[in-house]
Parts: sequence; C-alpha cells; structure tokens
Amino acid sequence: MQNQRNCYKNVWILSGTSDGPVIANRLLELNYSVFASVLTYKAGQAYIENPKLHIITGKLNNKDQIINFINKNKITCVVDATHPFAVIISKNLNNACKEINAPLLIFERKSLINNTNNFFYINHLKDINNVDIENKNILLAIGSRFLNDTASYYMNCKANVFTRVLPTYESITKAFGSCIKNSNIAILEPSKNNRSNLEKKLCDFWEIDYVLCRESGSYSQKNWESIVSGSKMKLFLVKRPKVKNDFSYSFDQYHNLINHIIKKY
Repeated sequence: MQNQRNCYKNVWILSGTSDGPVIANRLLELNYSVFASVLTYKAGQAYIENPKLHIITGKLNNKDQIINFINKNKITCVVDATHPFAVIISKNLNNACKEINAPLLIFERKSLINNTNNFFYINHLKDINNVDIENKNILLAIGSRFLNDTASYYMNCKANVFTRVLPTYESITKAFGSCIKNSNIAILEPSKNNRSNLEKKLCDFWEIDYVLCRESGSYSQKNWESIVSGSKMKLFLVKRPKVKNDFSYSFDQYHNLINHIIKKY
C-alpha cells in the first residue's frame, strides 16, 4: 500500500556522488519518482538505472530556474544534499522554495573528528597563521575553485605548496593553470578505504608537514584525519560556512530523512 500511495510523488535531490545515490535508491525502493541533479555526466554514473530515476546534469544558475523546475516537474519536496561549501546553490534553493512554499529538506553529514593535538579548525583558507610555515611542505586538498589564490598566498609566505585534485576537466585545468609547479600536482580520486590509501603514500613521498582541507564530513576528510592522526603532520580544517535556511528541516542520518519524507510527503 505504501508503494501505491507514493508512486506519483516526485522528489528532487541535489547532491554529489556520496549521499545522493543512497538517498535516491531508498526512495526508488519505495516507488517514488526521483529527480537527481548532478554537475557532471560522470557524477550521474554513480546512480543506478531505474525508469523512475531522472538524472539532470549541469549547474542551476539562479532562483528562477529552480522555481521553474519544481513547477514543471510537480516536485513534492526538495532534498539539498549538496557539498557543505556549495553555499550559492543552497542559498538559491532556500530562497526559491520559500517563495513558492515548496518543502526543502537539508541533508548534511556530521563531521566528528577525534580530539588530537595535531588537528586544528580554522575559519578561512588563509588562516594557517599559528605555526611557522616558511620552508614547510603544505598539501592543499581544497578543490580547484580557490586553489590558485590559496596557493599564491602560502607561496608568498615562503611555504612549499602541493595539491591533490580530482580527475575532472575543471580541476585538472585549474590545477595546471595555477601557480603550483606541475611536479607538485597529483590527480586522483579520494581513497574510500584504508587498504589502498594513495593520499598516505603521497604525503610520505612529498614529506608533507601540513594538510589543508575543508570540513565536509566526507570520506575524503576522514582519510586526511586518519593519515594525520598519530603522525608528525598537522591537519587544518576550514570550518563549514553557515547558510541560513529559514524554514527547512535538517537531517544527518539517511533513515531520519527517508522517514520524514514518507510521513509528510
């Protein structure tokens, strides 16, 4: 009976490749129709094939595009499971859903780090200022958007800058177009298990002193925590930006999100 009641309900998920497929699969099992927005064709391949699953590829540029999509596809509720640092799309989603009174659900993984003496929270990418960084090797694992600007800052502080970027066209282009030496650039997917941790080998090879990444709650962050913990390296985590969501519900567990959708929509 649950499947029959829900077969006409459309849920729109905006996410990366970690949480989106999990949420989509659980909703598809309940016979919901699912629209999944991803940035690239490769990201869409993380989702299973299903006649009730619709993959939408590309950026949503503004609030009006979001409103039009919701109305055109008769979306029952919207799930924002985007990266914690994707503040523009989250803000646009909040404003759009608020304007047309569409339900907006936020999914954001918890970021639980161990209390160790070599983990540090900082507010911004350029906030490593409580340690001596001159002639130190710093690895930037911050994505490609602010890579050149951040690298330039620490190079001006006389640090030796390295980076690990994802194997996407945009990331590779921005990395090799940055001020970082080509020999200091590594292109690889974040390891999803500790048995084959290329990041650890990379840190050893480059003799890294400091790692800079963002507090995303992802397996990438957890990898860096695992690598740095118990080592002589220091991990600097940029705190998540706070996005004001006036009327949305927030979840950090899949089953709580799914149960809420079942009961309310």
